[in-house]
Amino acid sequence: MSNDALLEAVTRYTDAQPGDGPYLTPVKGVMILRSNREKQPSHLIFKPALCIVVQGTKWTIFGNQRFHYHAGQALVVSVEMPAVGRVVEASRTEPFLGIVVEFDLAVMRDVFEGLATTEGAIHPEAGANGESAHGVFVTDFDGPLADCALRLMRLIGTPQAIPMLYPSIMREICYWLLTGPRAADVAAIVLGNSHAHRVVSVIHSLRNRFAEAVRIEELALQAQMSPSAFHRQFKTLTSMTPLQYQKQLRLLEARRLMLTDAANAETAAFQVGYESASQFSREYARMFGAPPRRDVVTLRAAAG
Repeated sequence: MSNDALLEAVTRYTDAQPGDGPYLTPVKGVMILRSNREKQPSHLIFKPALCIVVQGTKWTIFGNQRFHYHAGQALVVSVEMPAVGRVVEASRTEPFLGIVVEFDLAVMRDVFEGLATTEGAIHPEAGANGESAHGVFVTDFDGPLADCALRLMRLIGTPQAIPMLYPSIMREICYWLLTGPRAADVAAIVLGNSHAHRVVSVIHSLRNRFAEAVRIEELALQAQMSPSAFHRQFKTLTSMTPLQYQKQLRLLEARRLMLTDAANAETAAFQVGYESASQFSREYARMFGAPPRRDVVTLRAAAG
């Protein structure tokens, strides 16, 4: 069974690494996760990726939606967005083990275009059950996808072969996702004239301009949609509104500034676009569970 072989390969790899994960690998965009205990929720920004659970259980919240996924499943994230994640099943004897594979969207697009010339081309505007495309979903992880992950783990041990062989593994991963039951949800992100793809272009703009004041009408114009259609498509794709998305980006960046650049709360607030330090503190505490200064002290103590 490839799943058993994959568990053995990831266990062997992490046993040889120091401390807890995550571990960067010689393969660009591939990271191995290991945790010997349940963890407190952590805030992070997901890039488009395949997040495989090899052992244990985790949940991740995007906006107002919580996704649970466990061994034999994977979280598929098709668009960059903030989230809260937590390992909820792990121990020293059976640690949480996972593999994160960032997508190469150029390869995804190339595979999609190849599939589009064959019979049964994907209709990217309709996701599962005919609904608009979703940017996140959970899928079973077995069969060909598990085989790809196993070959990837074996490839990590032979760095000289990575440049030659990894591109074919990425193409195969893209192929199986684009021919699987959630193919339309993946395809909508890479097809240039789809509603979802236009929303993704706005997300990239928001990512670069999160400290600026933005209006829904301006974003909708960029996406070539009416404000109501844009708002609906954005929320379907990300499970949050554009302003919620921007707020989470601002607060995550402010936290980074305080942790890594030693900025105080007021300076960080103004750098990420807040005009009111008190509003910043209220929204920061609502998102992270503690006011800025206390939160940063706790994080530094945990890191130490």
